Amino acid sequence: MADQKERTALVTGATDGVGRVVATRLGAAGFRVLIHGRDPARGAATVREIEQAGGSATFLPADLASLDEVRGLAKAVAATTDRLHLLINNAGIGTAGNKPGRQTSADGHELRFAVNYLSGFLLTHLLLPLLKAGSPARIVNVSSAGQQAIDFSDVMLTKHYSGVAAYCQSKLAQILFTIDLTDALKGSGVIVNALHPSTYMNTTMVRQSGTTPMSRVEDGAEAILNLAVGSAVEGRSGLYFNVLREARANGQAYDAEARTKLRKLSLELTGLKS
Repeated sequence: MADQKERTALVTGATDGVGRVVATRLGAAGFRVLIHGRDPARGAATVREIEQAGGSATFLPADLASLDEVRGLAKAVAATTDRLHLLINNAGIGTAGNKPGRQTSADGHELRFAVNYLSGFLLTHLLLPLLKAGSPARIVNVSSAGQQAIDFSDVMLTKHYSGVAAYCQSKLAQILFTIDLTDALKGSGVIVNALHPSTYMNTTMVRQSGTTPMSRVEDGAEAILNLAVGSAVEGRSGLYFNVLREARANGQAYDAEARTKLRKLSLELTGLKS
């Protein structure tokens, strides 16, 4: 990674797992890293790790299950810097989480849709002025190979719920958003791409699901950093990568009508203006 001094990155879900590895590597490369998480103790530990290695970091707490806290996070970022060069939407919850059954966010939305997708949609839009000010800038949406077409007649899965379906739907929503946002960012100097970082990394999310890890968080971090600072996507946007290789997502991602439906729904749910 080339020296990135004077550049600022925000990594959500950066106090554990692959997000923490990504944050520490960005710090080592010279980025000023804004560390997002929910736990102040883990946040302080991550900041300390980066600073002890000679980097610069700031912890910004927020619970992404609350859209008000997402708005607060965006305000905290704006109070910390006047430009942003890198946004990595990494925070998320898996198929199992801490409780069985369907759960809802603080705003009453299905929890995985809210945390994995809707929070990133809102946060990204709120931070676009800072990203444009930091141009050339990049947005990386950490998605998954686990994808399921969105049922627009029951997006919140009130009729037939499963944690797997909720997770896979939310992850595909991130990719639809990635492709949709590409057109809006043309000419801005900001690119946005999505990826499946690695299969069943040794993370808390995977362990909670009862699955035996198959890959390392370091593998996932390498894949994320490939899109965040690598040359492979220089000037290229709206792509989906399977680890380090450009790939094709679920077909719904390339359906313009589905992307329009999702955008309109997301604007309505977050209260953003089109």
